[in-house]
Amino acid sequence: MDPVIVVGAGPVGLTLALSLARYEVPVTVLDEAPAEALGQEDRRLARTAVLRPETAAMLERLGCATTEGARWSAWRTMRRRSLVTRVPFAAPGATAKTEEREDLDAFGEPFGEPGDAGAAEGHEDTGGAAEPSPLHLPQHALTRELCAALGKEADVRIVRDSRLTILKQDSSGVTVHTSGDNGTVWRAGYLVGCDGARSVVRKLLGARFAGRTAVERHAVAALRVELPWPGEAVLHRSPPRGREVTARPLPDGVWRLDWLLPPDGELVTPDSLLAHVGDALSVWCGEVPAYDLLDTGVHAVHHRLARRWRSGRAFLAGDAAHLLGALGAQGLDEGLRDAGNLAWKLAHAWHHGASDALLDSYQTERRTAVAARLRTADRTLPAVRGEGGWRTVRRTVVPGAVRAHDALLTDGHLGRGPTAAAPVYARTPLVPAAPPASSVVVGTAVGAPVADVPVTAPDGSEIWLRDRLGGDLLVVLVAPGTGVWERRHWLGAGLMPRLAAAVSALPMRAELLVAEGYPGAAAHTVLVVRPDGHLVAALAGVRPAELYACADAARGGATGPARAAEGGEGKQDEAASEATANR
Repeated sequence: MDPVIVVGAGPVGLTLALSLARYEVPVTVLDEAPAEALGQEDRRLARTAVLRPETAAMLERLGCATTEGARWSAWRTMRRRSLVTRVPFAAPGATAKTEEREDLDAFGEPFGEPGDAGAAEGHEDTGGAAEPSPLHLPQHALTRELCAALGKEADVRIVRDSRLTILKQDSSGVTVHTSGDNGTVWRAGYLVGCDGARSVVRKLLGARFAGRTAVERHAVAALRVELPWPGEAVLHRSPPRGREVTARPLPDGVWRLDWLLPPDGELVTPDSLLAHVGDALSVWCGEVPAYDLLDTGVHAVHHRLARRWRSGRAFLAGDAAHLLGALGAQGLDEGLRDAGNLAWKLAHAWHHGASDALLDSYQTERRTAVAARLRTADRTLPAVRGEGGWRTVRRTVVPGAVRAHDALLTDGHLGRGPTAAAPVYARTPLVPAAPPASSVVVGTAVGAPVADVPVTAPDGSEIWLRDRLGGDLLVVLVAPGTGVWERRHWLGAGLMPRLAAAVSALPMRAELLVAEGYPGAAAHTVLVVRPDGHLVAALAGVRPAELYACADAARGGATGPARAAEGGEGKQDEAASEATANR
């Protein structure tokens, strides 16, 4: 089969290409940028990304270095001069541990006794265990490291100075024409548009991109300075001077500061930006310390969602499919989730053929998840960001309203809660139509990401469950006590021989793992986990027929010809599609 074409050499397109390469799928990446731009992206320290720990782990599994990023020691949310919440993070590589809760003031000191001047409410929000930190890194560094990882892949080709002008589809593939120094005709088995908010692929496919413009605006500055909480990120709401500001550390004493701007589109001048810097630093440090201003910018957050993410053999991902980012959510993190969801499905289709259910599931799962985030943000924005009138009165007099908004923003910045948490694909078509008879309830819902627990592979190696993602289907047997036995004793005893035989007979490649335990799971529970880490089913004991049905559902059932999808559903389009870009 012809290679997969990925249009766009940004982080999402490069991650998708790298993921496909790990599945031994040849990839051609087409990008408009000139050839000399390869690996020479601007060092914009005001353009950074915050990635959830699971997303960062996916990049590391793919061989993308993340050493130029920072993992924070804590997150603190402040209001006026008081600390609202402090969330400590586990040290990189450390196991989660129980933390004592302590009330602190805005600068990390214990609060005074009740009634003391300056006493304030606040708590250390650990939930009993320190969670892993998000990863904060410059976008140019991420792009460079992805290019470096792709440079080691023999079956990946990056072609610069290639702008799409024509896209045609037929029953066996996609043909595209490009202009520029490398203008020519390309043939692909599948094509994915990762070419950003002004996506040419989306326009060629005729997919509407409805939504709202500039739902939030931020002034941004990157500077090198010493702040009172080294290594800790800060959200400061209603500060004594200036506007709401977020400070997030990068390596080498560099901080990215974002100020929320009013919705009237006020012009950000150099003088006004310096005033924002001075206000924030004087509030935090008592006076304005010496600092080096390294980069500045203005960032507008748009909310848009493509009507279709799949049209026959062509797909959209990342900013080409959606724009979001209000209330602390991270659009790039969502785009990388798109890549993780689509890669294993396209790889299965490329190697084995795929049913429409498998290919349609990308849109069904990812578009539904992003649409839910956008709806939540659109409903919440007026209350959290509204200024004047009843909205201001309500935030002041309704009990808990202000604290709830602080918590929602904290969750958004940390990749938690309704605006940013890892999605649950509750309506996924990649599960049996009816729950298997032996289905049991465990601590993870069907369609949700699995918990990361220690597991043992058949070769005796001890690893973490999520370290095995990005490959085959995973079948995990929960077998307490196996850790105290040598592999040669338990591999041929009990349920293992029957389970191993059942796994070898599944309709898609699968890896068998054994866990000492899993949240909410009884002994001899069998978990079926997709390559992207979402739970297909939890079964009581070894049921070969039910296990087969789960694996068959995970691959979308019987293989069939690809068809055009309209909103995740659609009738087969027998005619070739053609679109020409406006020149």
